[in-house]
Amino acid sequence: MGQTFSVDSAAELAVVERSGFIESRHAGSAVALSPEGEVRISLGDPDALILPRSSMKPLQALAMLTAGAQLDGVHLGLATASHTGTDRHAEVVRAILSAAGLSEDDLQCPAAWPEDTDTRTEVIRELGTPERIRMNCSGKHAAMLFTCRANGWDTDTYLDPTHPLQVHIREVVERLTGSRVGATAVDGCGAPVFAMSLLSLARAVHRIGTSSASSPFALHRLAGTLVRTVLDEPWTIQGPGKPDTIIAQRLGVFSKGGAEGVQIMVAPDGTTVALKMLDGSGRAAPIVALTLLERLGALTAAQVADVSTHLSLAVTGGGKDVGSIRPTV
Repeated sequence: MGQTFSVDSAAELAVVERSGFIESRHAGSAVALSPEGEVRISLGDPDALILPRSSMKPLQALAMLTAGAQLDGVHLGLATASHTGTDRHAEVVRAILSAAGLSEDDLQCPAAWPEDTDTRTEVIRELGTPERIRMNCSGKHAAMLFTCRANGWDTDTYLDPTHPLQVHIREVVERLTGSRVGATAVDGCGAPVFAMSLLSLARAVHRIGTSSASSPFALHRLAGTLVRTVLDEPWTIQGPGKPDTIIAQRLGVFSKGGAEGVQIMVAPDGTTVALKMLDGSGRAAPIVALTLLERLGALTAAQVADVSTHLSLAVTGGGKDVGSIRPTV
């Protein structure tokens, strides 16, 4: 197993400023690729291994498509998502399961309350309880079950790393990253998650984000369709008022956050960013990634300034804004 990056090798990526006082600093690693896939910015140690967490979902979803899963439209969007558990999200997940002849009981992700505040309030008001279908990874799990049914694979053991589905996903991930998986861990939802370097993750996401839905090559065609679907239906990737959805809606940028401070983005011109916060906090990750895209000319300062007003970057005191989360890259 390779070495994960350390405090000594991390670079400062953002600060939290309160009343002119730097209260906290976020350090980590980041890498940005040009539209042609060449490294243009390298901060910290992008060659060290990380767990991409939910930022790996586009790779997993693409692998399921290559395994013959006929997922499209909002069904494909939910397969790629870390959704907020709204009724609209849950309805799509149920439809994927129904198409596979399965039900919510077949999901093996943990039960959870909806992350969407209004939906959670309504569920509590109706005396509801946490449900697997409301868990933010339920779309991925439903798609995994759908893929198993499409191939005649066992659905009871679909999360086992030696299951044909997970073996296939690993092989596609290695093909996309161009490197061997460094380690296999258990993600928060129970599915396998593969260790890789930020640079490998960036290369995989760049390949996906620069693919065309009209490509003569099946892998590229499927990848292009996946990205186009998310940009056409940005509510699927996360949810109302959430960073990945806001960024896709307002900028046409393919964005996918992951737990423990991981973030990937691909701009319309193919410029790609992957980053990981050393402390695991994701609060500054989207604005740091956007700033790196701006540095490379993929976005304008005005675009980043506009979308930043829709992200949760304000630091408050006494009910008033007294500072902000600010990128330092």
